[in-house]
Amino acid sequence: MSKTAIVIGAGITGLSSAIWLQRRGWQVELVDRVAPGDPAQASYGNAGLLARGSILANSEPGMLWKVPGMLLDADSPLFLRWRYLPRLLPWFMRFIHAGRAANFNATVARLDALVSDTIEQHLALAEGGPAARHIRLGEYSYLYRDRAAYAAEAAGTALKKQYGLKSYTLEGAALAEHMPGLGPRYGFMSVYPDYGWITDPGQYMRDLAEGFVARGGRLRLAEVRTITPGAPAHIALADGTVLSAGRLVLCAGAHSQKLLNRQGPRLWLEAERGYHLFLRKPSFMPKNPMMVEDAKCVITPMAQGLRIAGIAEYARLDAPRGTAPLALLRKRIGQVFPGLQYESADEWMGQRPSTPDGLPYLGEDAKLPGIISAFGSQHIGLTIGPRLGRMVADIAEGARPNRDAIPYRLNRHG
Repeated sequence: MSKTAIVIGAGITGLSSAIWLQRRGWQVELVDRVAPGDPAQASYGNAGLLARGSILANSEPGMLWKVPGMLLDADSPLFLRWRYLPRLLPWFMRFIHAGRAANFNATVARLDALVSDTIEQHLALAEGGPAARHIRLGEYSYLYRDRAAYAAEAAGTALKKQYGLKSYTLEGAALAEHMPGLGPRYGFMSVYPDYGWITDPGQYMRDLAEGFVARGGRLRLAEVRTITPGAPAHIALADGTVLSAGRLVLCAGAHSQKLLNRQGPRLWLEAERGYHLFLRKPSFMPKNPMMVEDAKCVITPMAQGLRIAGIAEYARLDAPRGTAPLALLRKRIGQVFPGLQYESADEWMGQRPSTPDGLPYLGEDAKLPGIISAFGSQHIGLTIGPRLGRMVADIAEGARPNRDAIPYRLNRHG
């Protein structure tokens, strides 16, 4: 087999796959309808976190009883376009099943295997190029209403400690000194050292792509219409061009299932929509990112301003942007920092590719010869993209990845 590869999707996972394949001596062509770092990519609009502690899947024990109340609460970060409910139900029932205690605990270990070395993986991916300038190291905080709200999350805190995450807490005068400008709604904070974040996700992607092209990689801006497995595998572009390679790597995020068009095993992938506000020229900036626990949103200081990102909205892949999620983010930033002023706010919505168990699809499948899949990273796409890209290169080379890929196989849902 020739060492030629076509990578479909130029988000963080696709870019990482292309770069690691290139470093192994492969000739790589990266294909996407938009350029790396474009606002149309989920990799552009994330919270920028290298989320070492994201080991708790979204579906947890007892989630079935929480969801109805969340959907009926206007201040909840969960939104649903009700006409979409019949289409969502089969996925949602698998989501609830994934949250049963035995399944949840197994998923924690499988997520830890992907996120535990995220900082090292990003540093290795960006080494020697301009992308490295966007990586920051520091603390990450969880903000709570009070000590009781923190105590209510004791099980999750204990799991993080079990997996090696250390933290300390702040309240009262110590919290006020640590976080100037914090409003009275929040009185308790848990702080995790040894975190990382990206100060400009869009430019980070563009810098990575520039290095890939400079080293001989090809970037083609085109829409992929169809994928044909085989040896070699083929793709057909919207203009009629047909390309082939020894390996196709499918990293098209929420669009991956549509491109497969019922080829291969039955997949369960939803486009979970996320939103952000980007506040330009804020009157002050927190010194590190923080999760606002009751709002399930993240506030991140970035190079050009302050980003507040979050929300989970379920709707058709092509449904228009909602107004209520963005209004809720505005409300939340006002509650956290009542005195914050800013010049303007950019609004963004993107599609997170989400699986019921919160684990990505990764690897080869007998029903899809010539294709390596790497998509479905839900809320942690930026965090695990370089790790998945390295594993893709291992699989293409026939080498055993240093993380077990079996839990992420395509046919795991039957």
